[in-house]
Amino acid sequence: MAVFLAILVSLCLVVGCVMVHYETLRLTSRIIPRLSVSTHSKVLVVISGVFLAHIIEIGLFALTFSAMHKSPAFGTIAGQFSGTGLDFFYFSITNYTTLGVGDLFTHGPLRLVAGIEALTGFVLIGWSASFAYLAMEKFWDQHGRKPAP
Repeated sequence: MAVFLAILVSLCLVVGCVMVHYETLRLTSRIIPRLSVSTHSKVLVVISGVFLAHIIEIGLFALTFSAMHKSPAFGTIAGQFSGTGLDFFYFSITNYTTLGVGDLFTHGPLRLVAGIEALTGFVLIGWSASFAYLAMEKFWDQHGRKPAP
């Protein structure tokens, strides 16, 4: 039963992260044309929006790990782990970025959530890179244009 719940929770997290990502990128792309700042500043807005989306998504997984860790049925996080919020956030970052340092690791059904987080992070980081490239391509075009006489 815990495995089924871990899979269900993982799928809900994927949907939630995709929604957060979509909305953050959508809002960022709507804000950029309205800004009367330099091209360089617009690039910072794009990167900040992308970074904010990832931090929120990592936080969602960290909160979930914290909640699931309280139930022995889901397994544990072991290694150099003291159970603080920082530990859960760090563990989530290493999974999301597929870094997988190895100083923290899971046992039990939590492994499924950790694996799904890695896949989710990989996909969303790719989406972010694509978004940032497309946005910057527009900025480069604007930067190279001379004003009309």
